[in-house]
Formats: sequence, structure tokens, C-alpha cells
Amino acid sequence: MNAPPGAWRELGGLLRRPDFRRLFGVRLTGQFGDGVFQAALAGSVLFNPDRQTEPVAVALGFAILLLPYSLLGPFTGILLDRYPRRNVLLWANVTRAVVLVGVAVVLATGGRTWPFLLLALIAVAVNRFILGGLSAGLPHVAGDRELVTANALSPTAGTVVLTIGVGVAVGLRSLLDAGDFGYGVILLCAVGAYLASAGFAVRFPVAALGPDRDDPTARLETVGSVVRGMIAGVRHLSDRRAAAFALLTVGLGRVGFGITTMALLLLYRNTLEGSRLFPGGDTGLGQVVLATGLGAFLAALVTPGVVRRISRRTWMTALLVVLAGAWPVIVAAPRTAVVVAVALAAGWASQGIKIIVDAAVQSEVDDVFRGRVFALYDMLFNVCVVSGLLIAAFGLPDSGRSWPVFLGLGAGHLVLAAWVAWWTSRLGWSSVSAMTPRPTAPSTRTATPLPAPPT
Repeated sequence: MNAPPGAWRELGGLLRRPDFRRLFGVRLTGQFGDGVFQAALAGSVLFNPDRQTEPVAVALGFAILLLPYSLLGPFTGILLDRYPRRNVLLWANVTRAVVLVGVAVVLATGGRTWPFLLLALIAVAVNRFILGGLSAGLPHVAGDRELVTANALSPTAGTVVLTIGVGVAVGLRSLLDAGDFGYGVILLCAVGAYLASAGFAVRFPVAALGPDRDDPTARLETVGSVVRGMIAGVRHLSDRRAAAFALLTVGLGRVGFGITTMALLLLYRNTLEGSRLFPGGDTGLGQVVLATGLGAFLAALVTPGVVRRISRRTWMTALLVVLAGAWPVIVAAPRTAVVVAVALAAGWASQGIKIIVDAAVQSEVDDVFRGRVFALYDMLFNVCVVSGLLIAAFGLPDSGRSWPVFLGLGAGHLVLAAWVAWWTSRLGWSSVSAMTPRPTAPSTRTATPLPAPPT
């Protein structure tokens, strides 16, 4: 299905705006570095003969990397709503570049696992400031009715570039020593990408990405003030029920993401035999990531047009049904070609849902609360992903194949589809049009530079 002319006009208008292109550059360069970093991290831990671990240990490793952000998240949201987001994007990129130099040195010198994981944890935590800042700043470089298109293009293109980064890392690994030294050298590519991302961020005027005004609940002086600020964000979100239910929908879907991530790791490490076109091992797993990115790219092409022709309710429900039917196919036909095809379909469906949800949150939530809401968004993601990883670690055999787990995953997506159909109907999500923001007090929106070019 092709996007209608209106969607292409909006896309062209976005790309003609210098501030949109600048924020787009922050995302693309940064997420390319994320792809290189994540591939090097996975390869050095999961497919390194010296470090291969059992599923429970893998899940706990992910928990070590992801769950501490659940404590950092409130501070991230407050920071994004209290201080210029441009500065957050700039210094967070510089910080993670410096940290990754440390990770590369530890790897290249054959360092111990715990210093490596500690530095990786810091790099992952800093990345959350950047992702939250990009999402909270996007409405400052895109008009209200352009948010669906902007969310189709910007985060999805970031996902595609991230998969390209994974592919580059896999290609470099085949040229370099596959041990710790080789992975340390690969990480230096991510350092360059992060510095380039900082270069794009520094070109923004300091106040260009908000927040629009100072909010007395968004102060960072004490832990108590952080708690009060987050409570204010939760109360604001409770008044925006469509945004709250949309976030919960994506969060619950991330439980399935955690389960399938562990299953794919086990399948490619222990079960699947590759072919010439669809290899096994870490190269095959990289191919799965690329297929997922291609699916996300296709979702970016399709989603803006679809939400103008049919309701968001119908499209989100249909995509959840696609996910329900796709994943059990892996157990029925455990072959690398089939897994890549399923990853393509799952990437398309998951990203289509996320595009709609991101636009809903940005249009429903007042700018002064967006940083905190997107921090809650990330916290929910992390907790649900780790929950899925732990379910899979205890429920999956070493082969990665389990009919009860994958049939349960399919049934869970069907239940989620039914729930989405219910709440979207009650909250009026049956409209065909693009998302229109909830009216806000004039002081909340006066600094939004709508006449300026979008990001």
C-alpha cells in the first residue's frame, strides 16, 4: 500500500526544514553508533567462546544493563523538562563517546567481565537521555499534524540505520580478529558516530528543543523533588487516558520482545544450521537484525498512508494479530530462512504500532511534561523486556524451541489486540485523520517554534 500524496507532501516539507534535518542527523549518527555498540556487545559476550553463558545468566546480564535505568529514568525525565534538551543531547553524546573508549580499552586488553559490564551499563544509561530528548524535542521541529509522518520517518530511519550499524560491525568482525581485541577496535567506530551526533546537536540554538517554559514541579535539587516531579508527570498522564493506554500497549508488547530475543539467541547459538544465503551463528543473528530493520522501514512507508485511510484502532489491532500469528511459525519451521522472514514481518508490525503510539503521546501530552512521560515510557519498556527475558530463560529449553511458550506468546498478542480494540473504541480512536493534539493552556505552547523547520 502506497502513501497518499498528502503524506509525501508532509514528508517533503519535513525534509526541507533545517531544524528537522539537524535533529534527524542527531538520531541517525547516534543510532548508527548504537548498532555498532550493540553488535560488539552481543558478539563479545554471547558468541565469544570464553564468555558464553546460560540463558538465566544472559537474562540477568540484560537486567544489569537495563533495570538500573528504572532508577535513573525519573532523573532523566526531570532533566529533559527542566534544562535545555539541546544541551542534554550534546553532552550525553560526548559522555557516551568517552565511556565507549573505556569499554574498547577494557575489551582490547582482555579485561575482566565486570568492568566491561559496568562501563556498558553507563553507556546504555546515557543513551536513554538521548532517546528521551529526541522524542520530547520532535514536536518542536514538526507541526502538530505532521507528527505521524515525523514519527514514521525519524525513529524508523533510526532503527534502519541502527541495523546498518549492526551489519557494519558484523562485516568488520569478519575482517578483524574475532576476539576481544577485534571487538574493541570495532567499538571505536561507535565513538566516531557519537561524536558526529554531538556535532549535529551543538548546531541548535540552546532553547530550540524546549522545554517551552519552566515548571516548578520539574526541579532536580533533591530526590524528593524528583519524586514530586514524576508524580506530577503521572498525574498529567492519568488525565490523558489515550496516551496512557497507548504506552501500556507497547509496554506489554515488549514482554514478547524479551521472549523472542532470548529464543533467537538460543536458536542461533545452539540449534539452527545455516545455509549459504542464510547463515547461522552471530552472522545469521545479524541478518535477523537487518531483516527487522527492513520491516521497520516498510512500516514507515506504509503507516502514514494507512492511518489516513482506516482508523488507528483497526490498524493497531491488525498489527497485533500479525504478531500473534508470526512468532509460532519459528517453532513449526525452525530454519534460518523462515526466522529471517518472521523477523521481517515482526519488525514491520512492531514499528507500525510504535509509530502510532509515539505520535499519540507527543500530541496528547503537554510539552512541559513530555520528558517525564517519555522517561516513564522507557522505564516501562525496560521492565517489560527484562520480564520477557526472564520468562524465556526459565521457560525455554537450550534449543530455543517451545510450543507452550510460543503459543502463549501468540495468545497474549491476541488478548492484547482485543484490549486495544476495546479501549480505542471507548476513547474515540476510530477517526481516520492524523492525530490532533489536545488543547493546552497558551503558556504551554507559546514557545513551540511551529513556523520553524521541523526535525
